[in-house]
Amino acid sequence: MQTKVTSYPMLSAGAWVEIGETFDVHNPQNDELIANVPYARKEHMLDAIERAHQASKRKMATHERIAVLNRVVDYMKAHAEEFAETIAMEGSKTIKEARGEVKRATQTIQISAEEARRLKGETINFDQNEGSESRVGYYSRFPIGVVGAITPFNDPLNLVAHKIGPAIASGNAIVVKPASVTPLSALMLARAFVEAGLPEGYLSVITGSGKEVGEALIAHPLVSMVSFTGGPEAGQKIQQSAGTKKVSMELGSNSPVIVLGDADLQEAVSSCVSGAFSAVGQNCIGVQRIYVERTVYADFLDAFVEETAELRVGDKMDERTDIGPMIQEKEAIRVEKWVQEALDEGAKLEIGGQRVGSYYYPTVLTQVPAHSKIAKEEIFGPVVMVEPVEHLEEAIEKSNAVDYGLHAGIFTSNIDHAFYAVEHMNVGGIMINDSSDYRIDEMPFGGTKGSGIGREGVRHSMEAMTEQRVVCIKLKR
Repeated sequence: MQTKVTSYPMLSAGAWVEIGETFDVHNPQNDELIANVPYARKEHMLDAIERAHQASKRKMATHERIAVLNRVVDYMKAHAEEFAETIAMEGSKTIKEARGEVKRATQTIQISAEEARRLKGETINFDQNEGSESRVGYYSRFPIGVVGAITPFNDPLNLVAHKIGPAIASGNAIVVKPASVTPLSALMLARAFVEAGLPEGYLSVITGSGKEVGEALIAHPLVSMVSFTGGPEAGQKIQQSAGTKKVSMELGSNSPVIVLGDADLQEAVSSCVSGAFSAVGQNCIGVQRIYVERTVYADFLDAFVEETAELRVGDKMDERTDIGPMIQEKEAIRVEKWVQEALDEGAKLEIGGQRVGSYYYPTVLTQVPAHSKIAKEEIFGPVVMVEPVEHLEEAIEKSNAVDYGLHAGIFTSNIDHAFYAVEHMNVGGIMINDSSDYRIDEMPFGGTKGSGIGREGVRHSMEAMTEQRVVCIKLKR
C-alpha cells in the first residue's frame, strides 16, 4: 500500500511556516517517499534566531515553565503511538525500539519539569575572609539566552528532547536544527510544545541543509551556546566556528566491554548482543569491542554467535523484528566496506557480513588487527569484534587505546576488579555487570578524549545552559 505523502511546516519562533522550496523524507527500509518539509535558507535561520533573542528577554516564571513541560508530557503520552510510528517510519528503529524511545523522551521532558523547580543557587559565607564580616550574599543561576541545538538521526525524538527540555526548564529560548533524514519527530515534539502553550519565540525547529542553516546557527553572535550531538569531524568544525560561546558536544565512541572469567557468562552474552545490535548498531554507546578473558573466551564466543544468529532481520514495523535497515543504503555500503577491509587485513568472520540494500546483517568478527579501522573508529553499524585477553590489565590497556571515551562495560563478580576498572578506564561512564549500552536520562552523559565536551543529562544540561551570578551586599553595621 502506498504511504500518503505529508507536507510538514517548520516551526519558526512559535509560528508554523511553509516556504516554496522543500526536501523529501524517505523511509530507509524501501526508500519510499513519506513526507516533505521546508528547505530553509540562511535568512529563515537568522529570523528565528533574532526572534528567539527577543523572546529570551521576556522572563518566563518557573511555575510557567513547569506547567508547559507537564502539558507536553501529557501530549506525548496521549500521542505515544503516533510518535512511535513516526520514529520508525523515518528512521532505522523497529516499532518496538521506537516505542521505547517515546517512553524515554517523555521521561526526559518530565525530568525537565521536575528539575526546573530545583534550579537554584546557594548562600556564600563572605565572612570567611577577614575584613568581610559585614558582607552577606549568594549566587543564583540565570539563563544564557539563546541555545542553538543540532541533533542526529539515531534518536530523532529523545535527543531533541534532551536539548529542548533543559533549555525551556532553565528559561532559555532554543533553535533546533534536526537531522535532515529524520526531521519529522522533532517537528512533532515542536507541535507538543505549541499545544502546551509555550510562548512564541522560545522554540524554533528549522529544517534545511546543515551547511547553510546549521553553520548560520553556530556562528551567530546572538546564540550563546551550541549543543551538538553527532560525529567528530563535524564537532571539530563547530568548535572552530563557535568562537568563545559555550559548546557542549557528544561525538560518539567505539565502546569496549570487558568480560572476565568470573562473570555470569550468559548475562554477559545477552547484554552484549543487545548492546551491539539494538538500533542496528547506530548507537553512540553501542558495544563495538569485547575483550574476554581467555579462560572463558571460547564459551563466550560460541554463545554470542549463537544468540546473534537468533536475531530476526526484517520489516521494522513488524512486532517480531529485532533488526531493521540502516538509515541509508550508503551507510550500509560503508559498513560493508569497513568489514571487508578488516577481513582483507586478516580478521575472521564468525557470522553476518551480508548486505541487502540498506540492511546489514548482525556481524561478529574475531582476530581483527589493532590497526584496522574497525578497531579504532566508530563503525556506527551492527558489527562487533570479540578478542581474547590474558587478564584485566590487558583488557583495560586495549580498551583505552582509542581516541574515544564515552561508555564502557565490565562483567565480573569480583568487586576489586570492578573498581580497578572504574579507576583505570578513561571513559565518561562505566557500567558494571552491564554492557556499555545503558543510560538513564537523568544521569550525567558525556565522554573523554574524542568523545566530546561537557555532559548532558537534564540537570547537567541545565547547569551548562545557565550562568552563575554572584550577589554581594555590604551592610552598614
